[in-house]
This record gives sequence, C-alpha cells and structure tokens, in this order.
Amino acid sequence: MLSAEKLSNMVTIPENEIEIRAIRAQGAGGQNVNKVSSAIHLRFDIGASSLPDHFKERLLKLNDHRITREGVIVIKAQQYRSQEKNREEAVRRLYELVDSIAELPAKRKPTKPTRSSQKKRLDSKIHRGQLKIMRKKLLTEPVS
Repeated sequence: MLSAEKLSNMVTIPENEIEIRAIRAQGAGGQNVNKVSSAIHLRFDIGASSLPDHFKERLLKLNDHRITREGVIVIKAQQYRSQEKNREEAVRRLYELVDSIAELPAKRKPTKPTRSSQKKRLDSKIHRGQLKIMRKKLLTEPVS
C-alpha cells in the first residue's frame, strides 16, 4: 500500500491523510466496465493536513480546478484498467501538485528599460501616428 511519501527535503504526506475510494470508470469498456471499480477518486484535505502552514497557504492560493473552495484536492484517475495503477497515478498527481508549490518563485528584480529601447519605442509610435495621418481623407475647401 502507500507509505508516507517524502516531498522535497523536509515534507511528507502520511497515507492516513489521503482518502482513496475506488469508483467505476467512465466511458467505453465492454461488459467489464459495469462490474469492476477500477477508477480511483483521491481526496486530500489541505486544511486538516500536516503540511507546513506556508505550503497550505500556497496550495490554497493556487488557481487549480482540482482544488475545491473548501480546500480539498480532488483527483480522479481512470487512465489504466487496473485499480492499483490508477491508485499510483492519482497519488503521483497529488505529489506533483504539492511539489509544484514547494519551491519559492524567484523574486522579480525590477529593471529600467534601456535608453535605446525607449527611443525605439517612441520612434515606432511616431511612425505609426504618421501612417494614420496619411490615411486620412484630405478635406478640400468648398468652392464659393
């Protein structure tokens, strides 16, 4: 079965925090699909987990369709015909999701545009404006 898997260097998810249920898979599959529950429905409650608080915050901030408003990660795995392979796939996806927030994103260092890039930008704006002026219809003075 599953053991407490190690994430990054310091974080593990105990298997008792992961709720796994076998359900019937969707789609075509012949007579067997209606009898065998080979798909896996994995649920992981972020708030009740033993993850560090900064991991929980980053997970809850993620804009991922697998995370519900209540803070529960829901993963459905039904790619394989065997229940065990689907279970491994669901757990792998959970760890992949948690691993994605394990590393802090690099801080952005604000930079100024170079003088030549500023000049190039202004020149292109002037050029564009002149093109638009040339496209206008010329107004002719009314003959009196």
